[in-house]
Amino acid sequence: MDTWEAWLTVIVAGLLLASLALRIASTDLLALSFLGVLMLVQRLTLSPNLPTPEEAVSGFGNQGLITVALLFAAVAGLEFTGGTELATSWLLKKAKHLLDAQVRLLVPVAGLSAFLNNTPVVAALLPVVGDLSKRLSLSSSRLLMPLSYAAILGGMCTVMGTSTNLIVRDKYAATSGTVIGFFDPAWVGVPATIVGLIYILACSRWLIPERKPAVSVSEDPRQYTVEMQVEPMGPLVGQSIEEAGLRHLPGLYVAEIQREDGVIAAAKPNELLRPNDALILVGELDSVVDLRKIRGLTVPDDQARKLQVPAWQRTLVEAVVSSRCALLGKTIREGKFRSHYNAAVVAVARGGRRLSGKIGDVQLEGGDVLLLEASPSFLHRRRESRDFYLVSAVENGAVRRPELAWLSLAIMLVMVIAASLTRVSIMTSALLAAVAMISFRCCTASEARRSIDWSILIVIGAAIGIGDALEKSGAAKAIAGGIVELASGNPLATLAAVLLATMICTELITNNAAAILMLTIGRETAHGLGANEMPFVIAVMIAASASFLTPFGYQTNLMVYGIGGYRFSDYLRFGFPLSLIVFAVSMAIIPSVFPLF
Repeated sequence: MDTWEAWLTVIVAGLLLASLALRIASTDLLALSFLGVLMLVQRLTLSPNLPTPEEAVSGFGNQGLITVALLFAAVAGLEFTGGTELATSWLLKKAKHLLDAQVRLLVPVAGLSAFLNNTPVVAALLPVVGDLSKRLSLSSSRLLMPLSYAAILGGMCTVMGTSTNLIVRDKYAATSGTVIGFFDPAWVGVPATIVGLIYILACSRWLIPERKPAVSVSEDPRQYTVEMQVEPMGPLVGQSIEEAGLRHLPGLYVAEIQREDGVIAAAKPNELLRPNDALILVGELDSVVDLRKIRGLTVPDDQARKLQVPAWQRTLVEAVVSSRCALLGKTIREGKFRSHYNAAVVAVARGGRRLSGKIGDVQLEGGDVLLLEASPSFLHRRRESRDFYLVSAVENGAVRRPELAWLSLAIMLVMVIAASLTRVSIMTSALLAAVAMISFRCCTASEARRSIDWSILIVIGAAIGIGDALEKSGAAKAIAGGIVELASGNPLATLAAVLLATMICTELITNNAAAILMLTIGRETAHGLGANEMPFVIAVMIAASASFLTPFGYQTNLMVYGIGGYRFSDYLRFGFPLSLIVFAVSMAIIPSVFPLF
């Protein structure tokens, strides 16, 4: 790298990668901040080797980005009518055992994910998987991680399968004039999906342990961490834990007692309860519900009574915290959860672990499962919000507008056929599908707008600007030269290096940002070899979606993290072989189908 501009863009891109990996702030804020640095430097120095502010923000008008937004809106109709559930539940009802259930679940999911956004597909099937696990007396951990991985694999098969593929396709078309065909990724995606599904079906029973799920599937004695407070003038004051009946609820025990004077008492059966004692209990969902029936216990700090809803209208609701929750990183108390959502947190579950201390001091993380006391309207409000991946009533979840489910499926089918088999562009077909969903009331205009994940769009737009800076400053060419030199000029070794670098990058940062940054580097690498660009573009497209090693690399992985009670090590153990499979299949097929020279 011969210019200071090249070094600057490399430093900015490197700091962006590091900050995204460390998650020091939200992904959209970080992407915009580092793009802003480049824009400011260019404006101050007027350097011709950096994108102008107008060029830097041009990515926000990218056709692929707009298409992604339209697909979010179109899929909202499917989500709010329960269309995805309708398309798969009839098949799952016939499952008789684990392998049968996995085959019936994973094959349709992989097929659907090739044409629909992965996130709503997985979200719509979470309740179905819960019911299936109960019926077969299985741990949901045996189904949820395979569900996420099947959705990721299926998304590799078409340019519509993931937002990553769409962005790479349109970015490449805009800069090279070459259009990647709708089914071009299928040359690699379909074999990778088939081999990947065989691996999942054959090995999941040994590599995925039976974790205790956060959302109740079967009896789970250590599911939720609950905090209840002894009413000062209530009937439990002066009674022992045994006398209060707190040892007779199945699968529930008192872990500790915290008192106003700071004393933490051991929760022995003969320990006497005092006014305002904070009881930290651990137990299964049914017993947590039964706690509300015990006179003399209340939600801490009287939070439930402060709700703007009479007691007879309240209900218990389960909600999974998303990575876009406004209170992420804050404690329940300092985030003023009750005021923010008009709901009181009764209990928290995190990966099957018991949380220490009071519920109000719990710092919210993505994937946490909250048990809330709220009005039934909370279900309707929060299903439209992106703060939670899954919101459901404890006893029965309601599916919205089921009478329109078949219509929503028909609209999506027409969209896919138009985009794949006619001259209508993906953006046009997605636009018409979104309009049809709203026109036929499968979703409202406001629901469609709220379904758009703006943080993803912002990251995509900003990453395009940073990628352009890497190219214009010459940094991408220098990095590509280093990769070629590291691979000793061997074309296959160079392709493998780009593929591996993208797979590592997508585990550390978002898949869209990884794809955009590595696309620029991959193309420059091809130029350095004098090779065709297409093999490297396809490699980046496939590798950017192959996020199997962490719960944070891909949204669907995070969605099932808390619900399945998984640990970080579960993703490494089960995902590493799958990553190797995708790598091996890619290296075997890409050079054959897309010649390097």
